[in-house]
Amino acid sequence: MQNQEEIYQKITSVLEDLFEIDPQQVSLESHLYTDLDIDSIDAVDLVVELKKITGKKIKPDDFKSVRTVQDVVDAVVKLLNDG
Repeated sequence: MQNQEEIYQKITSVLEDLFEIDPQQVSLESHLYTDLDIDSIDAVDLVVELKKITGKKIKPDDFKSVRTVQDVVDAVVKLLNDG
């Protein structure tokens, strides 16, 4: 089981790889849409990548309330723990 710090590091890596976001710009408080310029299409790409990482089917409802990097970490932790 990955801990929150490992999940955060993985998400930061994904943001860098997929969207060329400087890891220095990413914090748990970073807002995906306003701080990191992730749009709805990018969010879909992020969900697809998280599905690959977790091996779990991600329901869109699980990510409707996701706004910050911390929200993404929390959603991934919940996915991993529900399995």
